[in-house]
Amino acid sequence: MSDFTYTYRPKTFDDIVGQESLTATNSPLRVLCEKGKLSHSFFYGTPGSGKTTLARVIADVMELPFYEFNATSLKIEQLRKIFDQYKNSLEKPLLFIDEVHRLAKNQQEVLLPVMENNSVLVIGASTENPFYSLTAAMRSRSMLYELKPVGREALLNVCEYIIEKESISIEESAKEYLIASSGGDVRAMLNLLSLSSEVAQPITLQTLKSLRPSALNDGASSATTHYDLASAMIKSIRGSDADAAIYYLARLIKGAENPEFIARRLVILASEDIGNANPQALTLCTSTMTSVAKIGYPEARIILAQAVIYLCASPKSNSAYLAINSALCAIESGEILEIPENILQNKVNYLYPHDFGGYIEQKYLSKKLKFVEFKPIGYEAKMGEWIEAIKKNITK
Repeated sequence: MSDFTYTYRPKTFDDIVGQESLTATNSPLRVLCEKGKLSHSFFYGTPGSGKTTLARVIADVMELPFYEFNATSLKIEQLRKIFDQYKNSLEKPLLFIDEVHRLAKNQQEVLLPVMENNSVLVIGASTENPFYSLTAAMRSRSMLYELKPVGREALLNVCEYIIEKESISIEESAKEYLIASSGGDVRAMLNLLSLSSEVAQPITLQTLKSLRPSALNDGASSATTHYDLASAMIKSIRGSDADAAIYYLARLIKGAENPEFIARRLVILASEDIGNANPQALTLCTSTMTSVAKIGYPEARIILAQAVIYLCASPKSNSAYLAINSALCAIESGEILEIPENILQNKVNYLYPHDFGGYIEQKYLSKKLKFVEFKPIGYEAKMGEWIEAIKKNITK
């Protein structure tokens, strides 16, 4: 069986698909590579977006020896051996570390000296933003680049190129599922294409679904329905139409949509469209997101349905959404206010509200601004009443 991921791995910047912001002729990363000036870098993005491939291309362009490791199995002795090998050499190696967010503190400390003297080029990769797990010293010596999931058109181009090269016969519905269910992951798409081509040809939708029953990421049965069905479900929930919302949820599930993608959309809606009218909605949806990630289909469908119905039946308020957007707009328009002295750190003239029964009037903004409007809906109505009551020193 031909390994398509190996056979068709991009060899140049121009071969890499879906990452034009990093690989285009005038992109900063490519310009720096071609000038031999690229600094230590960390790539993060979804699986199969091309992080390792990009590192290999950089090594070729900069003509550097390439060493690949995984942070979970990396030994400090391995690093020191490489450092010693190039200690007195005019040539420097490219050290590529996958799962870089898992680097232990002592491993990071070993890397610091060679990063500082630039005797080694360090490139790390992760599906998470690694800057949160790296020490400040590592961060200050590095640049961070994000790789996006590969888009549908780019996946289609790669798929059709290999189908032609390998003389593969595939049904159109199968091709659509192959691309949509791969969720922007080129490696996953090529693996599935390679395996299914060995099973039988023409490749059918049934064959693909027997190998991959559901989408790997934010996929659906076609590019258009992915976005349209998700939008229809959200709008139906916002409009409190439980039957419509459940219908579109079922369509998404049947289209092999990843349950985690659906759950993330529900978490966002719980704050954006329900908010403090029913604060419990966010808690339920966060729990839903955790649950479906651990359980998966088919049982995840029940958990998602419960959350969708709950959200439909909840009172709706977008006051939090409006408030933060309004505040951000004010700041972007130049409303950069001095913080009143009484609420700066270690100021003795700060009035501690608990010493005054829970509320005391004092200055919190140097200029009066209004962003939050409590709506008379659900629990939010009580919140607004409580705020007004304490300001009038009334106990309710």
